[in-house]
Amino acid sequence: MELRAVKGMNDILPDEAARWQRLEQAFREHVARYGYDEVRTPILEHTALFSRQIGETTDVVEKEMYSFARHGDELTVRPEGTAGAARAYVEHKVHTKEPVSRWSYLGPMFRGERPAKGRYRQFYQAGCELYGDAGPLADAEMIEMILSLLNQGLGIGNIEVRLNSLGAAGTRARYRDALVAYFTPMKDKLSEDSQRRLEKNPLRILDSKDPRDREASKGAPSILELLDEADAAHFAGVRRHLDALDVRYIVDPTLVRGLDYYTRTLFEFVTTSGDLGAQSTVVGGGRYDNMIEGLGGPSVPAIGFAMGIERLLTLMPGEVSRERPAVYVAPLSDACTSRALVLGRDLRARGVRVEVDGRGGRLKAMLRRADALGAKFCVILGDGELERGVASVKDLAGHKQDEVPLADAADVLAARARAEASPPPGEAR
Repeated sequence: MELRAVKGMNDILPDEAARWQRLEQAFREHVARYGYDEVRTPILEHTALFSRQIGETTDVVEKEMYSFARHGDELTVRPEGTAGAARAYVEHKVHTKEPVSRWSYLGPMFRGERPAKGRYRQFYQAGCELYGDAGPLADAEMIEMILSLLNQGLGIGNIEVRLNSLGAAGTRARYRDALVAYFTPMKDKLSEDSQRRLEKNPLRILDSKDPRDREASKGAPSILELLDEADAAHFAGVRRHLDALDVRYIVDPTLVRGLDYYTRTLFEFVTTSGDLGAQSTVVGGGRYDNMIEGLGGPSVPAIGFAMGIERLLTLMPGEVSRERPAVYVAPLSDACTSRALVLGRDLRARGVRVEVDGRGGRLKAMLRRADALGAKFCVILGDGELERGVASVKDLAGHKQDEVPLADAADVLAARARAEASPPPGEAR
């Protein structure tokens, strides 16, 4: 039997991981400039957390969660990051320690759905959550932060920002009634899923990808027409701040997203390049002002987003080279191996990436190995070098070779490695 990775769960090998690391570093550095600190929550949570907060009639809860029972606990492997972060916020009473909290996270999520381009069963998300600020400024700043990360931090263009407001609980109830009245006469034309959801959660019909539902939704009433005065003022404030920040956006009244916890501001970032096929949304988020209270905490407003790492990697331009060793140490005899290990240790202590060859063999073969690895310098340690107390250093790019005292070899090589990594003044490498 040939064992393979589970379908929709992919290995990330070292050559690919370099691009992941670049994206992750850019994300962490960018959001840190906006005051976000990293939070790490468990991959396993109680199933009730997701069924209550995401919504029992959503596709995620109905069809896509990996859930199981163990030792009397009903558990689920997390399908998204917001609910777990909110649970941690409430459990640790973070609201008593600071009035506003800004959290970021990055890690794997799991959904048992059919794999497709840009959609996997184990996938990775990076996201942010902001607790304690109900104002439209927070919404606009988060949207601008995401756009500048995509454009400037990751070099991803062809991005369209879509914006909507779901209003507060009263608006949502009025909109539900309006949708029921609109869709009921055409119930037979809807998909089976949407027919079932018509009474329980008609907003989900607007989020359906089924062509029948999309056609039926074209004339649906707009939720923006039902916003009360406070909700309308909040949405107008978001738009005013985005205009001030020169963020272009499209108001899309049909935007509802697939999770039930959203209130007021809702947004998606969609690629217009076509590289992802039907999975064109790369970032999604919005307000969820009722979740903290719903989890047993105080009334604390919140807003957040998540971005799909695999989808962003597909769009991110340029190749990222895997880091190569600066120094390759080649001991030519058993007597030289211990000294080679010591030199490797001392170089690493000075911040140099080193590989020590323990396989032995002829010098010519070792030089080929060093060259194949992309090393800058090969340090040759033979019996003759040890007797004289020196190390032979071959510059593989410059095709030069000299000897340095073994006692000074770590310092000399570290200095050369740093000089090689730093471009001369006025020259970009």
